[in-house]
Amino acid sequence: MTLEPLIDFLSKSVFKEGIIGNYEPAPRDTLNRPGDYGKPVIIRGNERVLADQSLKTYGYNILASDKIAMDRIPPDFRMTECKFWHYPEEIKLPSASVVIVFHDECLSPLLRTIHSVIATSPSALLKEVILIDANSNKENFTTDLVEYIENNFNDKVMLSHSSKKESLIHLKTIGVKYASGDVIVFMDAPCECGQNWLVPLLALIATNRTIVASPIANAIDWETFAYQTNSREKHRGIFEWGLLYKESKVPEMELKRREYNSEPYSSPILAGGLFAIDREYFFELGGYDPGLQSRGGENFELSFKIWQCGGSIKWVPCSHVARIHRSSMFLGASQDLSVLAMDYIRVVEVWLDNEHKRYFYARQPLMEEYPYLNITKQLEFKKEHNCKSFEWFLKNVAYEVLDYYPPQPPNKYWGQVMLEKTGDCSNWQASSVGEKTIRMSPCKSDKGNQLFRLNMKGQLIWDEFCIETINDILHIQECPVQPVGNWSYLEVS
Repeated sequence: MTLEPLIDFLSKSVFKEGIIGNYEPAPRDTLNRPGDYGKPVIIRGNERVLADQSLKTYGYNILASDKIAMDRIPPDFRMTECKFWHYPEEIKLPSASVVIVFHDECLSPLLRTIHSVIATSPSALLKEVILIDANSNKENFTTDLVEYIENNFNDKVMLSHSSKKESLIHLKTIGVKYASGDVIVFMDAPCECGQNWLVPLLALIATNRTIVASPIANAIDWETFAYQTNSREKHRGIFEWGLLYKESKVPEMELKRREYNSEPYSSPILAGGLFAIDREYFFELGGYDPGLQSRGGENFELSFKIWQCGGSIKWVPCSHVARIHRSSMFLGASQDLSVLAMDYIRVVEVWLDNEHKRYFYARQPLMEEYPYLNITKQLEFKKEHNCKSFEWFLKNVAYEVLDYYPPQPPNKYWGQVMLEKTGDCSNWQASSVGEKTIRMSPCKSDKGNQLFRLNMKGQLIWDEFCIETINDILHIQECPVQPVGNWSYLEVS
């Protein structure tokens, strides 16, 4: 059995040079409110103490957010070509439901997310915004949110509360079950949508419902809420062998497949939880693997499954959504490393071939020690749907991965590096300017950032980085493509 695409050739979009597209919004009045057009909001003086506290509590500057209008005008980061696309009329496009799962967000950025989605989407195409509250416990938050929704959004916004701690994956799936739209748009909070962001996604899916469409993700600064521009070069999602999400320049071969620079292009991996997918196709794929418990592995699981089982992922240059990346000062709930490890192992054991599993475990040796839940149903799905091998995926879809991230040599030794005199262990530490250096600190039972590997080529490696000496000081640097090092371990010293 294979998942067959449904093609509607009448739904194709048309590019008309110099003629403004049929869904382009009318120009808004020029305003000079704080934060409009993505301008920064600077907090000074006595408010600075509260701003710094909010960075720790929420991961972003809530005082800056509160000064910005709910309907702030976003900057338009799209290329000029995007304004000249003419998309099918509404009756030929699928409708959409936006699903947002959140936990302990502050009110103003979450409300701005909702306002942004509704204000930038054609009303006839946006069925609803579904908010799933993942057991938030901020005082008065729920009451204020419910009151605001009732007074401002009529029936366009649905709010559901989870009264117990549940996995992000399970809550997203609940949101899909509530949805009435033909297409599900998963979105993280807080987000802000760019002009005419939704229609390009729906128009692409209308041509082939097995295409999963992803907007281009811009960044919003956690301190000033200023929009940050992306590089002019196009990138797409890939990975390194520890299953860390990476981005690479789009290969020339992919760019040449298109007639216009603003057309969608293929990406091996989804960029986290921001994408649009046909609702029925989502369920035909089995949705998210219900055995995944934490954030981090789900985008790999779904990406591998989409490509290997007959679908595709495309990034859409004419659709932009901006996300807030939280400050390093954020003291929110950290992830349980053992749960995250079991999720990664689960993805690897289902979707990678034996050779590529070895690449992963060489990169993540500690994960060989973790158990994982039963994967029989996932392996049966893979067999029943004639899903392709991971080798096929690497050769035909993610063919640049081995160039950017060749597999690391087998490990000779791995573990913690302890100073016998003090009992302290080596660990990496990031400076305020982003540099990583080695320091000594008390040894941790879970190893965490104290796990080092010495491979057969003499490289001493932490995570994806190599340990080098500069002026007799240990530093962490990018590993060379050709593995070579001068480290050795003397068992008797």
